[in-house]
Amino acid sequence: QVQVVESGGGLVQPGGSLRLSCTASGIDFRFYVMGWYRQAPGEQRELVATITARSSTDYADSVTGRFTISRDNAKKTVYLQMNTLKPEDTAVYYCHARIVRTEYWGQGTQVTVSS
Repeated sequence: QVQVVESGGGLVQPGGSLRLSCTASGIDFRFYVMGWYRQAPGEQRELVATITARSSTDYADSVTGRFTISRDNAKKTVYLQMNTLKPEDTAVYYCHARIVRTEYWGQGTQVTVSS
């Protein structure tokens, strides 16, 4: 059974930092492209960052220079380090695992940036 589980969300002040974690079980993690997406209230889900099996990374323009995605294949975990957070980063953040046409989603973790 495949499970994709996020953790690390919460409430943070503008300018603060959070690190999200996502652990995937039931898949051969090292071969999957892992990604983080987010969805704000009333908005479409959008791509935040991806990391390939070879650890090549890509970021949305809105988070470039502030967020860093990384992976630890031994722990089957992908991370999203979020720095200099802004109120507009407030959203539910979802972890995504993909290989060819197979994909899995986590349940999401809430990130709220507010003073």
